[in-house]
Amino acid sequence: MAVEILSPREIEKLRVASQVARATLRGAGALLKPGLTAAEIDAFIRADTARVGGTPSQLGYHGFPASVCVSRNEVICHGIPTEKVVFSDGDIVNLDVTTKLNGFHGDTSETFFVGTPSPEARHLVESARRARDAGIAVVRPGATLGDIGFAIQEVARAAGCTIVREFGGHGIGRNMHMDPHVSHFGARGAGLKLRAGMAFTIEPMLNLGGADIKELADGWTIVTADGKWSAQCEHTVVVTATGVEVLTRDPDDSPMFSS
Repeated sequence: MAVEILSPREIEKLRVASQVARATLRGAGALLKPGLTAAEIDAFIRADTARVGGTPSQLGYHGFPASVCVSRNEVICHGIPTEKVVFSDGDIVNLDVTTKLNGFHGDTSETFFVGTPSPEARHLVESARRARDAGIAVVRPGATLGDIGFAIQEVARAAGCTIVREFGGHGIGRNMHMDPHVSHFGARGAGLKLRAGMAFTIEPMLNLGGADIKELADGWTIVTADGKWSAQCEHTVVVTATGVEVLTRDPDDSPMFSS
């Protein structure tokens, strides 16, 4: 596994792309309301990304037909935004935005509430966010990928949620997906040892029901096998000399899913 170590100049470019992606994500999330379609979210992402001089990294990636993944309720990830997806009060919706700017990709996602969530939905989304943040909290030089996975799985277990194992975080920089693969489960001390300058995403997907998944006929959309709801939250991070910098953190650090 060849994991790239970014220079300070490269980290700055990644930081800018990450902040642009986060701002676009926040703008898209603010639009969500009952009656809005996923296609309208896709249109906003395309326009806002163009406005800042970037390009949507996901558009055309291995044939993906949209600029953003829109994953509602039982959809775990890679949901295709179409006019047929119409949001309703009480839905949870993950928006996954990746922006390429000046040769670097910033990747971030949040699961938002549409209208008023049920207590169960709120618990799921807040648990996904806590799991992500627990994984981030252990990142530092000398820590391992297994430390990240272990921290995430402990939060999920305490919350009574399952973890999707088929997908994980990934290295990021000049390409959207690079080494290393970042599992959201694991054992302390196992796996790759982290070094300053490594950049990757942490993006756990938690389910209310079982962990089994299935792929829909469109070849992209991944849903829970039992139809129970799923939530995901994602940041791009870089390992620093003393710990970790969350490149896609909001300036005010406020949760974007609050209703």
